Amino acid sequence: MAQKQFERGNFAEAAQCYVHSAALAAEYLSMLENDAHLPEGAISFLPLSDDVLEESAVGDDVLRPEDDEGVCVGAYFTENGLCFLLERAAAAYCRAQMFEAAHSAYKILLPILEYRKKFQKIAQIYAVLSEYLIKIDNRTLTSDKRLFGTYFRIGFYGNRFGDLDGQEFVYREPSITKLPEISHRLESFYVDKFDGDQRLVEIIKDSNNVDRNVLDPRKAYLQITYVEPYFDSWEIRTVLTTAHCFPYVKTRVRVVQKDQKVLTPVEVAIEDVKKKTHELDAATHQEPRDAKMLQMVLQGCIGTTVNQGPLEVANVFLCGARGDGDAVDGTSNVEEMRRNKLRLAFKDFSKKCADALRENKRLIGSDQKEYQKELERNYVRFTERLAPMLSKFYVAASTATSAPST
Repeated sequence: MAQKQFERGNFAEAAQCYVHSAALAAEYLSMLENDAHLPEGAISFLPLSDDVLEESAVGDDVLRPEDDEGVCVGAYFTENGLCFLLERAAAAYCRAQMFEAAHSAYKILLPILEYRKKFQKIAQIYAVLSEYLIKIDNRTLTSDKRLFGTYFRIGFYGNRFGDLDGQEFVYREPSITKLPEISHRLESFYVDKFDGDQRLVEIIKDSNNVDRNVLDPRKAYLQITYVEPYFDSWEIRTVLTTAHCFPYVKTRVRVVQKDQKVLTPVEVAIEDVKKKTHELDAATHQEPRDAKMLQMVLQGCIGTTVNQGPLEVANVFLCGARGDGDAVDGTSNVEEMRRNKLRLAFKDFSKKCADALRENKRLIGSDQKEYQKELERNYVRFTERLAPMLSKFYVAASTATSAPST
């Protein structure tokens, strides 16, 4: 399976095949001997895959060292075999540009090589790590330019799909795969499968919930939607939970849970302001300092051509909000709590703008002093217009244009 994934250019999936094989071998070796230089079993591979324990959970009736008829009698179920699998996994991770994972694979391998005094091999591994780890740019969330794949949700609808009818999968495709590309490929595949009749396969072009009552029972329907990996809470409407983590040994994994939440407009605004605040903070404190990047982010936050954006958000959600005293029911209380969160987000955003301006002033040369002054003037205008709206008792009729004294 790993070889097939290699041939298709799916290096991350190939690496997972080797990792799962190595975890199984480690489980077997841990039953034979409890040497300190060997991994404890599948649990040692958790940094490489959350699915390893499930895939390597084997019963005593399968892993019986005393049973010569068992399945674990191949060359891979030896110390040499384990080393081979780990090396191949690390190499595949490097091909996939997953250098952190390659490092984790080598960390399992190195104690074995040290115990066996394979110092030349160890030197080669450190040379490889030096070559690849230096390529990791983690100064900010956006500075690392590696591309790890594109993800799509594929829904199958229609009796022609048999057991797949009503099932959803997440597909991991090569980087920068376009929606029309995967749509055409899957449509062609299933047209060929259904006797070449193009009328029998139809692509659902939206991401709405599928109403099966309006589908033609004679046809096979594919709903294809672009999705993004979900790590943190942000502007997510639909969260798909798959049976296994990506990358996995396969490029498509079944969806086992789908949670949908419609964020209110003010919740979306809060996340937008927090995102801009995080970008400002990252640009201000990145190492080494990058004045051009900092100025670009600042310009996007308080530049004369765009500062209407944050102010417009404040105008929409904070003008006319009289505070907690106006809440007449539970819904109003909830909305006021959300507006308070937005006020706090704007206060943090304004503070980070000031921090960024101070850092930019420290970094620039004499040729950019006028530009710095213009940014500072923009910031003053921005804060003067924003400050009244950060008061819980500011109303739309207010004519205040300067920051209130504190």
